[in-house]
Amino acid sequence: METPVKLHVKLNPGYHVNSTKPADEYLIPLKLTWTAEPFTVKAIAFPEPRQERYAFSEKPLSVYTGGFDIVTKFHAPAQAPKGEKIITGKLRYQACTNTACYPPRTAEVKIAVNLY
Repeated sequence: METPVKLHVKLNPGYHVNSTKPADEYLIPLKLTWTAEPFTVKAIAFPEPRQERYAFSEKPLSVYTGGFDIVTKFHAPAQAPKGEKIITGKLRYQACTNTACYPPRTAEVKIAVNLY
C-alpha cells in the first residue's frame, strides 16, 4: 500500500530557502530525509521553485518562499500494523534574506501516517 503524506513548510516573510537544486554548487539545497520504519520512502515531491533575483547574485536563484508542501509517498508492507504511526524526519535548509544568509540548520519533523 502506498500512502502520500504532505509536510507543510512555512517561511517567515522576507526569508527564502534554496530549492533542492540550487543555481550554484556552493548554495545549500533543501533536503528532506525520513526514518520511516516499517515504511519505505518511494518518492519525495517538492514544489516547483521560484526564480528570484537578489542584489547579492548576478543571476536568478532557485528558491522557495512563503508556504509550500512537500509530498512524500510511503510504501507500507502488507504485514504493517493498522492504525496511526508517527514518522520522524529531518529537513535541512539554509534560510536567507535579501541581504544575508544564515548558517545551515536541520529541523526535526514529525508526521502521522494512518493505515486502515
